[in-house]
Amino acid sequence: MKPLFVTATNTNVGKTYTTLKLIESFSKQGISVGVCKPIETGVETEPLDAQALLETVKKYNPNFKNLSPKDITAYTFELPAAPFSADTEQIIKIQTIKDKIAELQELCELLIIEGAGGLMVPITKEYKMIDLAKELNLKTLLVTPSKLGCINDTLLSMDALKSHNISFDWCINLFEDKNEFHKVTKPYYDAVFPHWWYLDEGLEDFKLSIIDKNTPR
Repeated sequence: MKPLFVTATNTNVGKTYTTLKLIESFSKQGISVGVCKPIETGVETEPLDAQALLETVKKYNPNFKNLSPKDITAYTFELPAAPFSADTEQIIKIQTIKDKIAELQELCELLIIEGAGGLMVPITKEYKMIDLAKELNLKTLLVTPSKLGCINDTLLSMDALKSHNISFDWCINLFEDKNEFHKVTKPYYDAVFPHWWYLDEGLEDFKLSIIDKNTPR
């Protein structure tokens, strides 16, 4: 199966929460799932997002049993910032990220890759998160927030994905301004995107839509 890339309109939108739900859901479907967090910033000792992701994968995939959180990352940095800024010594090599993804992909049927920040976050001066999704031809799930202003952020991210000819789906992580969402934002989504879905309600249909029926399991 082609790897699945989880991204969002920005940081603190719910990528890790989404990835954890995807790991659980696909694993319970009988698919051997793996996970990769190519870059994590804001790391003082252990990469906490990678740690949470790996702990969940280990429940289902024994191939990840002996790995540490840093084994599912290519780079970690202490500064909580975009990778380019956090990488103060400019050590990031894109090929190292690709090699890590390829390495982990050998341990599972479906590798879920969680990005850092949003699509346009710079990894290096010339290379952004969206470039990784494009170059590796990754099926992408865009997670968007429910807070005021999310329509603008959602549309901008969609335009970026379309301009790069990246196949994607998107969903709402309903957690901010949730009481106002139905009045402030939902009417537009209903009018323009009749098949949009909530993360906590439409995950099953999304999962079934991307399962390769010909993959031997």
